Amino acid sequence: MERFSVSGRMSEESRRSVPGGYSRNSFNFGPHAIFVTSGEGAYIETVDGHRLLDLNNNYTVNVLGHHHPALTSALMEAIPHGISFGNPGSQEGDLARMLIERIPSVEKVQFSCSATESCMTAVRLARATTGRTRIAKLEGGYHGFSDVLQISAHPTPENGGEAAAPASVPDSGGIPATTVDDVLVLTQNDLSGTEALLRAHGEELACLILELQSGAGGMVALDQEFVQMLRDVTRELGIVLVFDETISLRAGYHGLQGLYGITPDLTVMGKIIGGGLPLGAVGGRADIMDALEDGRVSVSGTHHGHKLSVLAGAACLTELTEEAFATLNGHARRIASELNTWSQDRNSPFRIHGREISHLGYAYMTSPGEAVRTHRDYWRIVDGEKTQTISLELANRGYFPVHRGEMSLSLAMTDEDITGLIETLKSIVSDMESETVTNAVRPATHAL
Repeated sequence: MERFSVSGRMSEESRRSVPGGYSRNSFNFGPHAIFVTSGEGAYIETVDGHRLLDLNNNYTVNVLGHHHPALTSALMEAIPHGISFGNPGSQEGDLARMLIERIPSVEKVQFSCSATESCMTAVRLARATTGRTRIAKLEGGYHGFSDVLQISAHPTPENGGEAAAPASVPDSGGIPATTVDDVLVLTQNDLSGTEALLRAHGEELACLILELQSGAGGMVALDQEFVQMLRDVTRELGIVLVFDETISLRAGYHGLQGLYGITPDLTVMGKIIGGGLPLGAVGGRADIMDALEDGRVSVSGTHHGHKLSVLAGAACLTELTEEAFATLNGHARRIASELNTWSQDRNSPFRIHGREISHLGYAYMTSPGEAVRTHRDYWRIVDGEKTQTISLELANRGYFPVHRGEMSLSLAMTDEDITGLIETLKSIVSDMESETVTNAVRPATHAL
């Protein structure tokens, strides 16, 4: 609160006109958000006068870093010719073709303003083409804030039900009970239990939507065998399989589905495809996507496929070559390898987890050797208070992660930046564990 006191004052002032102080309360970092004045390369400058290595990158959006010349020049060249048209231009088709070339599942693409909207479109497409109403999703999976999908991303031990048959829990007030009842919730990486539930409800289900590696609901990477089972069973039962790659598209040139080698029916895309501007997309099998053309499904928005967003997206993807992804994931592997080896050698519960791509999780477990394999592991084996302490201390020491225990890397980061992050995390964990030992051996005192 002292180090970011100017941000604190600005937050209080903003609350007079904006609920919570800003329109994305998910950016609260401890007591309030950290306000930023500018960004350059891998770093941001805060209103408090601090320069932080950006490990948040607008929740994985800024994969190139800040103020990248390719993005800036593309936008500055386009703006003098007009900012917004109702008429289409060539730019939308250019970006669509780039996505089709890269993503194995994508034959046609429809753009929106956000991945939330594109997830909604995917569900509508699935319902229209199957004639079914109910949908299935994984517990801990976040697919935007629509009524139909903001279900069981953040359940609690008190309301989540049994792991074998998780309860459908709305993550917000204002979501009708009838909508909640239309959602079947499944447990991540539960091979037999999930298959049994899918087969029991298969005739009702229009689609199964999932993240191959979850984000906002807690970093959980799905097992290869589990994803293959989902593909096989949904195909057999006529359930549309939707991969939400809003975040995980940054995993590689062909997205995370390319690393799994498994092709869904539809793919939702966002974040990096807009180059920092608002953009979402859904793409997939032509026979499903054609429902948007022949009148079976109606979806429209004033700014869908906005000229500047698709231009910035194309500029961003042009920079994201195979070599660029190798650099990003090389940094990620180094972070995971060095820190996990160091932690294991000292028998520490601290752990880097995830698929060792440029979106990583970190957590302080309740004991050494634990691993996060389902959302419920966050209830059982993650020490939330100590993980939060690591996040706050990173900010105090010059780094800005996702407060809940995630970091996303950018191409602007150097080997020296990665070394500094690794050494800083070692220092923070060592300080915490030294304090724990000191408190454990300190004699008790009693007030008279």
